[in-house]
Amino acid sequence: MVKIQIRSENVCLRPWAFERVPNKMIRGLDNALIYTSTKEACLAACLNEHRFTCRSVEYNYVTLQCHLSDSDRRTTGQYVQFVDAQGIDYFENLCLKGNQACKSTRVFQVPRIGVTEDKVAQYASLHYYVDKELQVTSEAACRLACEIENEFLCRSFLYKGAPVGTSYNCQLFHLDHKTLPDGPSTFLNAERPLIDDGQRVGSYFENYCEKSLGAAHETIPVVFETTDDPTLSNLTRTDINCDKTGTCYDVSVHCKDTRIAVQVRTNKPFNGRIYALGRSETCNIDVLNSDLFRLDLTMSGQDCNTQSVTGVFSNTVVLQHHSVVMTKADKIYKVKCTYDMSPKNITFGMMPIRDPEMISITSAPEAPPPRIRILDARNREVETVRIGDKLTFRIEIPEDTPYGIFARSCVAMAKDSKSTFQIIDEEGCPVDPSIFPAFTPDGNAMQSIYEAFRFTESYGVIFQCNVKYCLGPCEPAVCEWGRESVESWGRRRRSISGSGDGSSGGNDTESADDMTLSQEILVLDFGDDKQSQFLKNNEAVFSDFSKDETVTIVEPCPTKTSVMALGVTCAMLILVYLSTLSYYYTKKWMVPRKVLS
Repeated sequence: MVKIQIRSENVCLRPWAFERVPNKMIRGLDNALIYTSTKEACLAACLNEHRFTCRSVEYNYVTLQCHLSDSDRRTTGQYVQFVDAQGIDYFENLCLKGNQACKSTRVFQVPRIGVTEDKVAQYASLHYYVDKELQVTSEAACRLACEIENEFLCRSFLYKGAPVGTSYNCQLFHLDHKTLPDGPSTFLNAERPLIDDGQRVGSYFENYCEKSLGAAHETIPVVFETTDDPTLSNLTRTDINCDKTGTCYDVSVHCKDTRIAVQVRTNKPFNGRIYALGRSETCNIDVLNSDLFRLDLTMSGQDCNTQSVTGVFSNTVVLQHHSVVMTKADKIYKVKCTYDMSPKNITFGMMPIRDPEMISITSAPEAPPPRIRILDARNREVETVRIGDKLTFRIEIPEDTPYGIFARSCVAMAKDSKSTFQIIDEEGCPVDPSIFPAFTPDGNAMQSIYEAFRFTESYGVIFQCNVKYCLGPCEPAVCEWGRESVESWGRRRRSISGSGDGSSGGNDTESADDMTLSQEILVLDFGDDKQSQFLKNNEAVFSDFSKDETVTIVEPCPTKTSVMALGVTCAMLILVYLSTLSYYYTKKWMVPRKVLS
């Protein structure tokens, strides 16, 4: 016995609701054919059936077909062919009242199966599950107790004779020989022989459905068919998105961060309902004479039962004309949203599936490119600042997108790339919060407020970050700095489905799909008025430099020509000086000395 939970308007307060026979079916006695996503929904349809008494159900796990019938293995007046059928389970309804067990009159008699009565009675006494036992005064009282039993469907009883003391002499069962796997052979193959141990064996009786007087004129089983309209064009007959009534469906899918919006537009007013297959009670919209309607499928929870695998969310939507049953005129669409965390586009496509028509629709919302902006205290985007200016470093994407972003492995580099300083590590945590604090969320953007700094040998500072997408807001990284813990939005959120596999968010290492963004800013020193004026006057020149070029700022120095002119002048002055000295000493030695007499 297997316990299952069935959602049904007709509540069955029985110990068990159905009896299952795997890989079996009754051929050709169906009253209705519907399509359900689960066997539980098929069984619930049997309990809720009000047009006829549903006595048995057959569910095909491959085609999702659910066959409802008012016949079972005890039906007489027709040839009941109980055959093998792989992938199909047969169920008998045990929620029926006693007067519903048979199409006509129900009587109790000794089973005529070619086995002696005492052997069948002893087997039932030893092996049958006893649903209820009581003390009665006669066989007729035991029979009446089985007929009026309301707590379960009584199909047989064993009367052990007149009452003796306080012992029970009437046993009621929901079993009969038709419910046993081996049928009548069960009694012949019993292991225990018939031994006279002094105990009373009693008399065993089973219910028997008498043949109906109107069996020859029984109605043909109900079959749900749709008729062709001769006024329809050949286009609507062959179009997979049109049904036989001439109604054509234009179905579109819009992928959001928390739901999948399925919008339907028709060429003529539609009456019926749209729902998620298998969740018609909790995820549906009733449509009344409308040519434009929408069903929102939740991406989490059990209301719509949306399935998710590694960023792919899928569901099955049914467009149904009838309020209870599904026919071939209805449409089934397999909708799918693929969220790609890399900047790639997924194509839109359809794939029809036969009986009933199922169309697969895949949509991939485009991930917008992120960008870096550096703002001053007045929220103006700047390119040249001074050391110590309070700046806002922002990485942002547009607001109207289901994606979020995260950043990690951010570095600041000198213009000549000779010096590099890591500001955000691989986990998304700040390396030195006093220089560059952690990221905080701001809508679809993340930002960090810091004070401008530069490298010793370069005025140009280049920021570079690895950026990747999340579906919805990203999860922050918990960063330890000293004795404090801070949150930094530098790590992607774990998988929505909670699978924890590496492909859906469990792996935080850098991948080939990471995007690398960079931004350059010029940082000036305080007190350097000449270079500040020089940089301001040549701002256009610096703005034209690419990210691979080097900005070099030097002090004004003498040219080569001026140095040579200075050298020549100094040499001439030295020659003049030496010539003057030479002339002076030569003249002094050549003049004769005066002799005193």
